[in-house]
Amino acid sequence: MSDPTDRPEQDSQPETGALPVPFPTDWTRCLILVAHPDDPEYGMSAAVARWTAEGRSVVYVLASSGEAGIEGMDPEIAGPIREEEQRRSAAHVGVDTVEFLGFPDSRIVNNGELRDAIADSIRKHRPDIVVSLYSGPEFGPGMPNQSDHMEFGDAVGAAFDDLVAAVGVDSREGRPQMWFESDPRPSHYVDVTGFVDPAIAALAEHKEYMSVLDPQTPVREQAQTQVERMVAPVEGLADGNPVVGFTRKRP
Repeated sequence: MSDPTDRPEQDSQPETGALPVPFPTDWTRCLILVAHPDDPEYGMSAAVARWTAEGRSVVYVLASSGEAGIEGMDPEIAGPIREEEQRRSAAHVGVDTVEFLGFPDSRIVNNGELRDAIADSIRKHRPDIVVSLYSGPEFGPGMPNQSDHMEFGDAVGAAFDDLVAAVGVDSREGRPQMWFESDPRPSHYVDVTGFVDPAIAALAEHKEYMSVLDPQTPVREQAQTQVERMVAPVEGLADGNPVVGFTRKRP
């Protein structure tokens, strides 16, 4: 994670007070679209580990290399380090393909160039579903989201809509059937029982980044705390098992 357009009216949000429902299972290929290295590990990697264990294909495409994310390190040095950390991280949850689009960390803007790059990635990988990181203004009271995440999420939505508008949903033609975001107030959930440890190992691969964030706490300990917080059980869901939440944005 490294440091506006209006929301489309068709964005779907869970009804107030409604419990999330299980994540769909009628798909085979997933494209994860995020802004920075470590973004998949903050909120969705335990679900990715379950999906790949079930035999589903998951690909990561990242807008930037996270080159501005390590304080005190030259971006030209930090970028390759963070790319390699992300590749090692992805391997823990069964993801073999990790691609970087080369947009500038901390200066991501929802413009035509970014939307075209996202659309090209969708056409290339032909996913049944697209999953991206939460792009709302706040994770919670006093917890603002980053501009890169919000701009990138808007760009994902615009690219998705443009592709679908071309003919309709058909993953064989590079038009995905659904778009989800990870979300602290989700409409859907994935039971990640048995897949928390791979998610912790995945986040712990971001050693250079996390050791600067909190030099006093071992990276593995940081990773365990973060992941366990993100997959904390929700009353009334999955028999009290750990869960990862997503909101269905389209259709």
